[in-house]
Amino acid sequence: MRRIATPLAVVVLAAWVAAAQSSLPATIDGLVEAPIKTGRVAGASVAVARGTQLLVDRGYGFADLQLDVPTPVRAIYEIGSVTKQFTAAAILLLAEDKKLALDDELTKFLPDYPTAGHRVTLRHLLNHTSGIKGYTELPEFGQLMMLKKPKDELVKLFSSKPFDFAPGEDLIYNNSAFFLLGLVIEKVSGQSYADFVKTRLFDKAGMTDSSYCSERTIQKRKVHGYDTVNGSLVLKGYLDHSWPYSAGSLCSTAYDLVLWNRALHAGKVLSADSYRAMITPGTLNDGSSLRYTMGLGVTNTGGRRLISHGGGINGYLSQLDYYPDEDLTIVVLFNTAGPVNPQSISTEIADAILGKPRAAERAFEGDLSTFSGAYTGRGRGGPTSIRIEVRGKQLHFLRGAGAGATDETLKYLGDDTFTFRNTLLRFHREGGKVTSVRLDNVGTNVRLNRAN
Repeated sequence: MRRIATPLAVVVLAAWVAAAQSSLPATIDGLVEAPIKTGRVAGASVAVARGTQLLVDRGYGFADLQLDVPTPVRAIYEIGSVTKQFTAAAILLLAEDKKLALDDELTKFLPDYPTAGHRVTLRHLLNHTSGIKGYTELPEFGQLMMLKKPKDELVKLFSSKPFDFAPGEDLIYNNSAFFLLGLVIEKVSGQSYADFVKTRLFDKAGMTDSSYCSERTIQKRKVHGYDTVNGSLVLKGYLDHSWPYSAGSLCSTAYDLVLWNRALHAGKVLSADSYRAMITPGTLNDGSSLRYTMGLGVTNTGGRRLISHGGGINGYLSQLDYYPDEDLTIVVLFNTAGPVNPQSISTEIADAILGKPRAAERAFEGDLSTFSGAYTGRGRGGPTSIRIEVRGKQLHFLRGAGAGATDETLKYLGDDTFTFRNTLLRFHREGGKVTSVRLDNVGTNVRLNRAN
């Protein structure tokens, strides 16, 4: 039989990938243990898989600081807003069952909901473009979150508030929308949200350690949660799980979330059409493209495509990332709500495996001062304002003041669009003059008008 020579480049690449994978556990150990050693994170779990191959599944730090209990293998965490993709998948399954359609109006299922004359569809709820007031931004929610009350009380609270904007005009991350989707799921399916997710999603994906969270049920391997106050870790604030509900009340492990990604992205959960709908962002009323779709952010940085979502809830932070071109899943879970973002750890792990994405920056030819000035508009929880400044030959993005201030150097992408990290600024001109900017950080996409 004739021997076929293997190209040298293929051999080198295979050797590089094998070496990267063999050193991966040590790399992750260094990334995750650093904030644990400095006391900024109590404990963490990380899982990394490429295709069906599980590369890493480890626990770090402590499940209980008071008793010095180490984080066990397959530790259970509250995953916060990573819940939203499960809620979205549940809605899509009901659409496959012909029990609803994405463009059905909310009032078809909740006829008493006051829409103030607006046409609010399930699609608006799924991609945060409904304009309904977000309940987690309301000061009254701080008291309600500790009480066990009928869900109607929360709906009455946020539905009595005026819309932030007309549906489809902007995108502002919105927990009220996903709370309402949970009520729709229950009404249409005849099951509780918890039962529907278990039977139609968890069981299908083989997620035996996942469930609707409980404040009272004893769960083996459930880690305690910690908040950060004045730089120190404290026991997490109480939150009744009546309220995060379908916007953020699921519990899971890093390994189970790997199983979920395998099932979801391999077509084992949804039909091909439903899956395509779930990962394809739409547009706003003015034609602006979104990067958030149904419980997922869909981004492309330097040619690297990423489908992802993070979560934050009292005592816990989570990040679930999927790189479709490489079939790579990275899960990072913390039992600490604080200054360390699991998304940054996940990105560093991806860079260690795939290399850093290529730079997409272009040279700007023209007068940068045409963009400088103050811009104001709506934001999550209230008005927002930014400043754009020119320093030397670079444009800077500024927001806030004091210790929490943001000052970022902008990179030019072309077509009056600039970026820093995962944020896009698309400037709009009228009569050749810059009059506004669309600020898009995936979970928010709002128009800010130039004030000067």
